[in-house]
Amino acid sequence: MKSASSPALRLRVIALCTLTIGMLGLSGCASFSGINSDKHMAQPGDYAVERSLAGQGQWPATNWVEQFGDPQLTALIAEAMQNNPSLQQAQARIASASALAESKGAPLLPSVEADASFTRNLFPQTTIYPAPYGGSWYNEKKAFLNLGYELDLWGKNHAALEQAVSQQKAAEASAQETRLVITSSIASAYNQLATEYALHDILQRTVTQRESLQRITADRVKTGLDTQIERSQSQGSSADARAQLAQSEGQITLTRQQLGVLMGKGPDRGLQVAAPRMTSMTTPALPSALPLNLLGRRPDIVAARWQVEAASKDIDVAKARFYPDINLSAMIGFDSLINANPFTAASKSISYGPAISLPIFEGGALRANLKGSYASYDMAVASYNQTLNDAYGDVAKQITGIRSIDQQLPIRREALASTQRAYDLAKERYRIGLASQLVVLNAETALFGQQQALINLEASRRNQQIGLFKALGGGFDAQQAGLAIAAPDGKTAQAH
Repeated sequence: MKSASSPALRLRVIALCTLTIGMLGLSGCASFSGINSDKHMAQPGDYAVERSLAGQGQWPATNWVEQFGDPQLTALIAEAMQNNPSLQQAQARIASASALAESKGAPLLPSVEADASFTRNLFPQTTIYPAPYGGSWYNEKKAFLNLGYELDLWGKNHAALEQAVSQQKAAEASAQETRLVITSSIASAYNQLATEYALHDILQRTVTQRESLQRITADRVKTGLDTQIERSQSQGSSADARAQLAQSEGQITLTRQQLGVLMGKGPDRGLQVAAPRMTSMTTPALPSALPLNLLGRRPDIVAARWQVEAASKDIDVAKARFYPDINLSAMIGFDSLINANPFTAASKSISYGPAISLPIFEGGALRANLKGSYASYDMAVASYNQTLNDAYGDVAKQITGIRSIDQQLPIRREALASTQRAYDLAKERYRIGLASQLVVLNAETALFGQQQALINLEASRRNQQIGLFKALGGGFDAQQAGLAIAAPDGKTAQAH
């Protein structure tokens, strides 16, 4: 029996191979020749950054907000990480991508399905059923085990899995970018609140100064040194200062409400935020080898790189569709009409064999699908290159702004000190009758302008420091996060 079945089995194998080869020969009818991409992923060396991005410092740590010396800011950011809807959306996208990756991995494993049924049948007498079946009731009992497996000779399912995994990695990197955006947004809003409180303090002092000037004017009117004109001017300037103070208080309320919204807790949560105490004015040194290492330090770059990887795998999937699918299937079970117990040797049913399908004439759908995959790849490469270029520009912008402000600050402080002395002198001269009220108001206006300019300059300095930490990735490290990917190699990264 064994010797008889072996030649028959060999004949079936030869027939299957011949059929496969023949179908592969026909695959020329559905060809992807002439469809490709000439787009390349940019390299750090493609950008002129040596002078702007040179440095010998360290990368920021994940707790970089602590450098501003305000525990309240750190606590607000920690609270936001628990409640912000944007971060919750990012986590949901990760879960969705993870589920998709699991589903794409299923075709790589054999499928096993059990099927059992019980059917009560009345067979008609006027059709094909002979006596005694025709006109009688019978119970049909079935129990089968079905097995299937796709050989995936061309790597379609493997590529689909790798594409889904790449999309999951991109979603994880995007979530890290969302965390960084939330952190920097809250820090910037908090810095804005600190600025508004500082300006509020100046306005409060201005109100006090103008009320003092109003009293001096009243005394001068009594002594005949001033007239009602000067008194009215003094009253008007005092009222103007109080109006500006009220406007400042409204702006503080708006910024506090904005903080509450950023935290994901509603505007009233921000009304509980106390006055900030941001003090850090250090100048961070740029990390060494920044142009190259930034590729693994900014989550947006890492996410864009994984998107390119996913698009590349989608091309592999589209190409594999041009080749035949070969599936193996088997079935074993029991099927009985006449026996009370279907699980007998006589009721046993077995079937097995291969199935091959090959696209030959499909109206150009496969070529169109492949062209679309290449277009998506080109778009992903362009997006990656744009992200990389913007990242270098972002770092250069922040560090240039910081260095410029560091040069302006001592000059601005010197100007403020001189203006303060001029105001004090003008006020004293007015008190003793040697200067007019207009001289005092002009000196006060100049002092107020210098104070505002210094506060805004210091706030801009902190904001650019926040921007630099964000531009450097905020402590993100793709290697530690399990999101590292091989650095692109301009020519070898081209879609194949």
